[in-house]
Amino acid sequence: MRKGSGSSKRMLLTWLFIVYKWMMQQHWYRFDFALATKLANYMGKERKFTKCREIFDDIINQGRVPSESMFHILTVAYLSTPVQGCLDEACGIYNRMIQLGGYQPRLSLHNSLFRALLNRPGGSSKYYLKQAEFIFHNLETCGLEIQKEIYTGLIWLHSYQDTVDKERIKSLRKMMRESGMEEGKEVLISILRACSKDGDIEEAERTWIKLLGSNDSIPSQAFVYKMEVYSKVGEITKSLEVFREMKKCLGYTSIASYHKIIEVLCESEQMDLAESFMKELIESGMKPLMPSYIKLTDTYLRLNCHDKLESTFLECLEKCRPNRTIYNIYLSSLVKVGNLGKAEEIFNHMGENVTIGVNAKSCNTILCGYLSSGDNSKAEKIYDLMCQKKFEIESPLMEKLENVLRSSRKEVKKPLSLKLSKEQREILMGLLLGGLRIDSDEKRKNHMIRFEFNPSSIPHSILKRHIHDQYHEWLHPSSKLTAGDGDIPHKFNTISHSYFGFYADQFWPKGQPVIPKLIHRWLSPIVLAYWYMYGGYRTSAGDILLKLKGSSEGVEKVVKTLKSKSLNCRVKRKGRVFWIGFLRTDSMWFWKLVEPYILDDLKDFLKAGSETADDCAVESRDINFDSASDSDEKGSSDCSEDVNP
Repeated sequence: MRKGSGSSKRMLLTWLFIVYKWMMQQHWYRFDFALATKLANYMGKERKFTKCREIFDDIINQGRVPSESMFHILTVAYLSTPVQGCLDEACGIYNRMIQLGGYQPRLSLHNSLFRALLNRPGGSSKYYLKQAEFIFHNLETCGLEIQKEIYTGLIWLHSYQDTVDKERIKSLRKMMRESGMEEGKEVLISILRACSKDGDIEEAERTWIKLLGSNDSIPSQAFVYKMEVYSKVGEITKSLEVFREMKKCLGYTSIASYHKIIEVLCESEQMDLAESFMKELIESGMKPLMPSYIKLTDTYLRLNCHDKLESTFLECLEKCRPNRTIYNIYLSSLVKVGNLGKAEEIFNHMGENVTIGVNAKSCNTILCGYLSSGDNSKAEKIYDLMCQKKFEIESPLMEKLENVLRSSRKEVKKPLSLKLSKEQREILMGLLLGGLRIDSDEKRKNHMIRFEFNPSSIPHSILKRHIHDQYHEWLHPSSKLTAGDGDIPHKFNTISHSYFGFYADQFWPKGQPVIPKLIHRWLSPIVLAYWYMYGGYRTSAGDILLKLKGSSEGVEKVVKTLKSKSLNCRVKRKGRVFWIGFLRTDSMWFWKLVEPYILDDLKDFLKAGSETADDCAVESRDINFDSASDSDEKGSSDCSEDVNP
């Protein structure tokens, strides 16, 4: 009976949802906020998060703010499902609950979301540090109880970052002590991990003494961190002592400690010892062996020990699955010694084996070999392959290659990555108006685009991944993500290239930002959209402000062009920065124009206007961006008006 009752309830909810969606499509239906809220809450409690989210979005689209209960129920519904991406959705709803709704979540919701962040699989929790800090900040702001696991978890997340904020960890530890909480083993391990990042021996040794004094057994990873601390400052002997101490204390030696000691010995070029430990590791039967094989072969390549490299590579193939990294090292060795026949054989094998494959590094390596040996026909084939796969050709190789191609082809085909698309050009202009920087060399022949995003800005955190993807082929190798990386740095840059000369001359002619004379020809909707996303701001009243640097004359030209496109605006100057403001209904005209080009995840953050805005009036507004205004005559730009950014 109960089963039937539950089944009937689910069927009823499904039917109600269908009816609700049908009514939403009827011209006569007047949106019922209370009905939508009740239905969404029922859906969320039944863990039907997709249907609950649809109604939630309907409420937002109606210009209303969902109820606090709906935010809470939808967040819990997302947290209760193992579907990929639901944690990110839960974070998004939680953030909007506070920022959009102005609500104060219950203590249980803060704690549940925080625990979900820490329980991410595969070490991906480290990428949620900002979200964890946001939860912590909200707990503090609301005066709620901060449990020990919150402090412990936040310190743990900080210790896993590539660049550790030691002052923040110190502050969190102080707060723990003031709250009467003792630092457990988890905190001490996190401190040791943080010390291993920059070789802080003093703090590491103090932490180690505390670990020895605790009643808990010391985990094997703590020994690895201590080994790394000593290796960072070149005390290899002490790293060895810690490695041997591990066997005495724990009765065994972990696979991670073997990898670490072999890495330490390779970096200090003590290859006899490294080889002996590698032999020990193989005889122990522990897996995996690949990390240590890669470290050994990479060191042999650096030391020009090519015979040892080859024998180690062949031994690795017998004991491990194929791996592109170690194949690339062997390929580099073969090219370096001039064994191009074998190099070609290995390269072809990599390309034919889908478990290995070739990448830009493989292609550049074999291309270098062919160009150095004068085998131009094979160099051209590799060039064609790289163009097809959109692999970036290293600059020194490209210079040699151009001479080869000119002698054999009427037209030199450039790799696709060396030309910006129309969309990339417009996006770049919008970002430059918003404050993007260009650095040029002394002779102003080559120029580098420097992308920088505000780490405390949620829109910037969303925009940076999109921009990183848009200009991936242009990025400097140090700015590209390696396999497995998920987080985008807040600062990255392109290669230095002459192609960016036009943008440098127009926007940064003397190392300072200026507004181009021809800006009136370039203010397309997509340019304005990216200017807004990167250098814009929406006030609490729904007004839109755009930041702009340059001369008063340049700002007047921009304002005049906007007005010629039916976009009324005002200007306020604060120091060296101008703010162009679209106020009240003018912000709605601007939003209607740029909305199609605003990233979906940013629309809720940047949408203009108030709840009472007249959408019909926006629809009837005639905004013409097809015709460009070439007039340069001066006129009023309302520069005397004040806009409070």
